[in-house]
Amino acid sequence: MASAAAKPPLVRFQGAIGVLLAVAIVAAWVAIHIYAMFAFQLSWVSLPLALVIAALQCWLSVGLFIVSHDAMHGSLIPRGGRVNGMIGGALLFLYAGFAWKRMRAAHFDHHRLSGKAGDPDFDEHNPHHFWRWYGTFMRRYFGWGSVLFVSSVVTLYWVVLGVPVEKIVLLYGLPAIASSLQLFYFGTYRPHTHNGAGFADRHNARSERFGVLASLASCFHFGYHHEHHRAPNTPWWALPAMRRGTLRTEAQL
Repeated sequence: MASAAAKPPLVRFQGAIGVLLAVAIVAAWVAIHIYAMFAFQLSWVSLPLALVIAALQCWLSVGLFIVSHDAMHGSLIPRGGRVNGMIGGALLFLYAGFAWKRMRAAHFDHHRLSGKAGDPDFDEHNPHHFWRWYGTFMRRYFGWGSVLFVSSVVTLYWVVLGVPVEKIVLLYGLPAIASSLQLFYFGTYRPHTHNGAGFADRHNARSERFGVLASLASCFHFGYHHEHHRAPNTPWWALPAMRRGTLRTEAQL
């Protein structure tokens, strides 16, 4: 039997790595958000920079969700117990006012019924129609709690703090909506769509053949989706190594 000392370093330090990366993502999101809302001067001259800020904030918003997703599986801090729930719940609320227990239960249903009727992430009536499936996806997850949260933030910024509405739309609303599309396209639609190619096994999921940088940029490696379904306790940052192992195995067959 291998001893604990024989474990790969990244596995032994999984919790520390996960927390450090989570802190970096959250700190970057908060810093850019505060700058965008309260310091950045939006004008026609600064519009190109505003679009860069919006794109970066979209990507970091995806990161908030992916970290909370790791917390759902307990892979953010192994054996972290309630700490995973506290961090994951806080990030889901920051992302869009989502409720932790409801989202966690729905995600476990997704793993249990992946790509089948009853899967909350899947639209069995539109298994290859992007916009209809996305509409179903949003109706299931973006409920009144999220509407109240977003409305409260917008009201606070616009009415109370005097942030121009165009800044709120471009640098808060647009990145939030774009991140939902990014998460859906790379983390749900592409891995689970019925495109005629079929699936390898009961997980009804496939993985992208992106390189590591493209995978990170697209959805924090969530495009390596078959690997995630096979080993859901693998943190997002460890999925590339798992994907390389899959490709080596396929090459040997």
